[in-house]
Amino acid sequence: MARTEDEGQAPSEGDWRREYWRRNLRLMLTLLCVWFIVPFGGGVLFVEQLNQVSFGGYPLGFWIAQQGSIYTFLVLILIYAVRMDRLDDKFGVSERDEEGQRR
Repeated sequence: MARTEDEGQAPSEGDWRREYWRRNLRLMLTLLCVWFIVPFGGGVLFVEQLNQVSFGGYPLGFWIAQQGSIYTFLVLILIYAVRMDRLDDKFGVSERDEEGQRR
């Protein structure tokens, strides 16, 4: 009878790749949801409430729809890059050498 992973067999070679891809997809989906929620919520759903506040001389709802979504996107890119570097290090597929320099 064949042994399964639950019985103590070492994971197969492709399992780490599947786990790496699963975590990458989960991170991307989370960040895409944030990217959708911020401009849609701030620029469409809650625009009337946010427009009661001014930011830089403009109503906050308008500002979020125009500038805030761009800044949110830039922050999400930074978060993705940092988190993927950590994930790459964890799974041993980093593009950096021992001194931390790019190869």
